[in-house]
Amino acid sequence: MFIDEAKITVRAGKGGDGIVTFRREKYEPRGGPNGGQGGSGGNISLVVKEDMRTLLDFRYRTIFKADGGRLGLSKKHTGKSGKHIEIPVPPGTVVYDLDLGRQVADLVAVGQTLLVARGGKGGLGNSSFATPSRQAPRFCQRGAPGEQRRLRLELKLLADVGVIGYPSVGKSSLISVVSAAKPEIAAYHFTTLQPHLGVVRFDDYTTFVIADMPGLIVGAHQGIGLGDQFLKHIERTRLIVHMLDASGVEGRDPLQDRIDINRELELYKPELAGVEQIVVLNKMDLPSARENLPGLLEALAAEQPPPDEFSDEPGLAVFPISTATREGIDDLLNHLRTRLTATGMQPSYEPTEDIPMELELAPLPIEEMRVERVSPDDLIVSGTRVEKLAATIDMDADESLNWFQNQLEEQGVIKALREAGAEPGDNVIIGEVEFFYALSPSEETQRRMIAEAREGGLGD
Repeated sequence: MFIDEAKITVRAGKGGDGIVTFRREKYEPRGGPNGGQGGSGGNISLVVKEDMRTLLDFRYRTIFKADGGRLGLSKKHTGKSGKHIEIPVPPGTVVYDLDLGRQVADLVAVGQTLLVARGGKGGLGNSSFATPSRQAPRFCQRGAPGEQRRLRLELKLLADVGVIGYPSVGKSSLISVVSAAKPEIAAYHFTTLQPHLGVVRFDDYTTFVIADMPGLIVGAHQGIGLGDQFLKHIERTRLIVHMLDASGVEGRDPLQDRIDINRELELYKPELAGVEQIVVLNKMDLPSARENLPGLLEALAAEQPPPDEFSDEPGLAVFPISTATREGIDDLLNHLRTRLTATGMQPSYEPTEDIPMELELAPLPIEEMRVERVSPDDLIVSGTRVEKLAATIDMDADESLNWFQNQLEEQGVIKALREAGAEPGDNVIIGEVEFFYALSPSEETQRRMIAEAREGGLGD
């Protein structure tokens, strides 16, 4: 089964919690706090593997979670970090971020890695909160959550040569003859429901990759005949073999077939019209093909522009072949090897100096802090920084709550709540943390003085 699209969710590991400990050693009556930081959560990366050819694995597993970091240790030692996860993908995988709605990476080289989700930082131990005025803190910080992303993976096959043409012209037969690939072959349209890759090997151990592209008929760019599912695979090919049924036994004109398929390529992506094509006239073992051959060669020759001695562009190469008898196959393969060598290009599935091997996605966008009243008694505070802060608070420790209050003041959250009309007793929600809004002692004193002044007739 050939699967060329998949949607996955990746969740990096949560950071480990900090720890509250104190030095208790002989002759150290005032050892002080020495709780260490929690370990970082595990990262998640995509890595290109040579032995993968489809995205079939992601049909059965769509959620990937990395391990969280371990708890901090005493003596200010940091806890163990979570294990990183590497998700194997085939060469030619294009990565899209569903939340951002855009392409974020194109993985083409074996061994290439893409960091897609970073693990959360470990929470600070109590030793990190010690100050001259707070010499024995009895609170620590929880680990921060890791990044989470929703990704869409799209596979675009990496082949040196792509074979196109109407159904039943012999594309799969050619692949089976020139390589070890064994695609299904039958005398009816749309036998091939998935692309097939084959490796062509020569006596001098040189090779190139060839692929057949099924489902191309008139209207393919609109999804007719499954064409929209496979047109994308042609984008990466360096040469196109356009196969025609020279016999015309199905009542179609081979020349019109070529015009129709080329129009579909151009409608799908105009750049495909510039990819070099080699025309192959198949089924030369049939008498009708032999009869049609002179007219086809004459018509194809008439399409070529006049020779230009200053141009390096090759003319249209035409090869009459028979996949049944192997007639003309060797000449075709040698020409393909010559043209691939002449391009001076290294296959895109092999690492080059121009392809960065270690990539990473930019951190998720930072959302600004905002306050929204969702009911008469409830306010929601959202924003990247304040939500991360709330996730690291130990709500069971009084000292931790006091520190959290100070952080909310410093980040302007309390001011924003006042401006949103927060009243004592309102429920404030930040991420998964909820608490009741209350006035500070100075605010309570100020409000009491204003109320007493109004009762005394002093006005505002």
